[in-house]
This record gives sequence, C-alpha cells and structure tokens, in this order.
Amino acid sequence: MSKSGAGLGALWTFAVAARHLSFAKAAIELDVTPAAVSSQIRAFEDRLGTRLFFRTSRSMKLTHAGEELLESTSGALRTIDEALRRAANTTQRMSFTVSSGSSFAAKWLVPRLPRFRQQFPDIDMRIDISDTLADFSRQEIDVAIRFGRGAYAGLRSDRLFVEDVFPICSPQLLHGPVPLREPDDLQYFTLIHLDWHSQDSMWPDWRMWLMAAKADKPDPTRGLHFSQSIMTLQAAVDGQGVALGNTSLVGDDLAAGRLVRPFDLSLKIAPEFAYHLVAPRAKADKPMIKAFRDWVLAEIASGKAV
Repeated sequence: MSKSGAGLGALWTFAVAARHLSFAKAAIELDVTPAAVSSQIRAFEDRLGTRLFFRTSRSMKLTHAGEELLESTSGALRTIDEALRRAANTTQRMSFTVSSGSSFAAKWLVPRLPRFRQQFPDIDMRIDISDTLADFSRQEIDVAIRFGRGAYAGLRSDRLFVEDVFPICSPQLLHGPVPLREPDDLQYFTLIHLDWHSQDSMWPDWRMWLMAAKADKPDPTRGLHFSQSIMTLQAAVDGQGVALGNTSLVGDDLAAGRLVRPFDLSLKIAPEFAYHLVAPRAKADKPMIKAFRDWVLAEIASGKAV
C-alpha cells in the first residue's frame, strides 16, 4: 500500500465527518467518541501530508484538498455502503430507545422530538411508555425518564426540572357566569385531583394549596379524581374544572393559551422529587446517550415552548 493508502476505515471516518462537518455528530453515527474521530482524522491527515479540515472553536469546513477527496471518493463509498447493506440485508441506521411515563412523554418529550430528529436525522427513535422502573439489564432501553428521588444503584441520574405546583384551568372558566377571582371562589368549581400511585405524602395536593391560600370554603376532597397527570391536564384543558399542574407538564399549554393560572400562589416541590434522566453508569457517556442527555438539558435551559 502506498503512503497515501491510509485505509478504508480512515476514509470512511473522513467521509462521515465531512458530511456532518462535526466530529461530535460523526462520533454518534459511528458509535465512537469524538476524540476517536479527531484522532483518526489527524492521523489520516498526517499520512496524506495535507490538512482536510479547517477547525475553529465554533465551526469546521473542508479545505480544498478535503473537498477534492470527498468529491472523488463519495461515489465509491456509496457503492460500497450499498453493497454492504444488501449483503447484511439491513441498514446502517441507528436506533435509540427512550423509556418514559405517559404524561411526560405526551406533554413534554414527544412534542419536542422533531427538534431532536432535525439534529440527528439518521437516528430511529423508539419511545417506550411505562411508569415502572426500567430494567436496563433485561430491556433494550438506552435511557429512561422517571419521576422520583433520582437515587438508583448503578445508574447516572440527571435532574431535569425545578418543579412548582399551582392551579390551572381553561381560560373559558375565567369568563363564565361564576367569577374565579379569589381562592375561596373555588367552592363553586370542580376540583380535579391526581391520585397517583407514585405520589409521596409530601407532593402538594388541593388540601395543601388551599391551606397555603387561607381558603377554607372549598372542600379539598370533592371533584374529579384521575390516576395520571395527563388525564387531569386534559380535563382542565376541556374546561371540566380546576387542576393542580406542575411546571414541566403545563408549560406548553400555558404558552399556547390552552391553560391559564387563575392565581399566582404556587407550592415548591421538595428538591428530592423531580423528573430525572437515567442511564447505566457504564454506558452513560456513550456518544448517543450523551447527545440525547445534552439535548434534553439544553431544551430545558432554553425554556422554549413547542
């Protein structure tokens, strides 16, 4: 092999990095670390005796030599790729499975997935809906999002939100025949309750909120009772009564005007109760898992609604 014959593996890495113009995204597609991509590209450039990429802290682009190499080899690489696909009777697409409870998936995760898929179009997402703890040793799950204390043996756990609980309702209730101006006015409205098996006694309920609001006229036990957050929120959107919503699940409905806050008073949730993104510690820094975790945290930090 000549000096320039640096091998198909290095050429393939170069082609993927050139397509994405990102070592991080190339690492995800190749299922290696960004450092491994960078090292292989640097060795490839050394063997060729020329630079293939201009790299800065914020951007990357191909050099003239890199553009020529990509143009002259892309056809051959596509032919090889297609032959390998046919031989294996499969595709090179990666699959990624996220386990989540139904309420979080419906009200936060799924509406934002188009933004994730725009960044990683070659990833096939699978959303597994379950409210039980994920068994990473037996289930084909990459990451899970669960509500709880976040202390799970053998798992890395990243807290996602600082949660508040406050009353929410359809805006049509504010303009009905009965005014909703003070907390005691809730006596004339249906209270929507969440009777969730995972709730702790410290999770705010109507009794706690009414006590904090110094409202003793409404009965904190009467009304509609549901077993899942998504049902309480939908009943509120439909104008069936007033529910208690938490920050992470009602943000989009508030931003869109489907729900409003009739009162400013909110209750802080104990710090140990929150949504967490969890993954096995041994796999937590794999490129795809890290990319998904970074994306979720960035979405939350941005505060953008869908």
